[in-house]
Amino acid sequence: MSDMREITYAQAIREAIASEMRRDESVILLGEDIGVYGGSFHVLEGLFDEFGCERMLETPIAEEGFTGVAIGAALTGSRPIVEFMFSDFLAVAMDQIVNQAAKYRFMFGGVGSVPLVIRTPGGSGTGAAAQHSQSLEAWFTHIPGLKVVAPSNGYDAKGLLISAIRDPNPVLFFEQKTLYPSKSVVPEESYAIPLGEAHILSEGDELTIVSYGRMVGMVLECLSFFPRKIELIDLRTLSPLDMATVHASVRKTGGLLIVHEAVKNGGIGAEVSARVAEDQETFNSLKSPIRRVCGKDVPIPFAKKLEAAAVPNEEDIRKAIAEFLQ
Repeated sequence: MSDMREITYAQAIREAIASEMRRDESVILLGEDIGVYGGSFHVLEGLFDEFGCERMLETPIAEEGFTGVAIGAALTGSRPIVEFMFSDFLAVAMDQIVNQAAKYRFMFGGVGSVPLVIRTPGGSGTGAAAQHSQSLEAWFTHIPGLKVVAPSNGYDAKGLLISAIRDPNPVLFFEQKTLYPSKSVVPEESYAIPLGEAHILSEGDELTIVSYGRMVGMVLECLSFFPRKIELIDLRTLSPLDMATVHASVRKTGGLLIVHEAVKNGGIGAEVSARVAEDQETFNSLKSPIRRVCGKDVPIPFAKKLEAAAVPNEEDIRKAIAEFLQ
């Protein structure tokens, strides 16, 4: 049965894009090497044969320039999907993303919108070193007007990307690059998962763990070591945050552990912690201090062992859970 098949995270993203391009002729793609080569991680492989150069626009190595082109296209009736080779390169186009795409609808009183999706692989795990391995998603949650998505599995990636493409606002879609070959059950038909809704993957009443992206799979692996019930929340969307789900869970369990690959300083974990602390009922339900397991505040090293030491692993997560449950 098609609804029981397993495909990779990369294939799920490809399916979402292909189905939306078939459904809506205004959906176009822009980026470096996205045509015959299929994108930097071959996620778009095969699409050029179907949609051709009129809807898959090869760009120069000029992120600020082609992001500006995509914004202009969005303002004039297209629904562009831009692929950045690495999320680190978003820094090259910060003015276009932060000052143009995010602001337009507000500055012009809702007249016009920017239905733009920026897809980009991020995170460590491939030995790509400090300029190609960062987790920068928290930067963009600070910008009103941008939506930020970080799926942890292929099922969510397909449904969330379809919603992002249909959204009238600019969406940054972060894909942890080591997830591309991972497999999950993904229906063949088109479906949309609403942006801004977290997903409870494991129900429990003794500890709430909040995570997203690559770390969700690591947390799931760790849960088998603990007989007591732990509630795991996959945020899925980082802006807007589904704090209602987090508050309800923490009020039930009385404990909160946040796990993410990005550095601790100024990360999503800090924002979630602050919002929990600001809510009197949720804060009063805490039986122990909030704890974060996050990446170290260092540039990602090239050496494999150092790279692995810079971000959380299953041992770090198990240790943190054990300390909570003592």
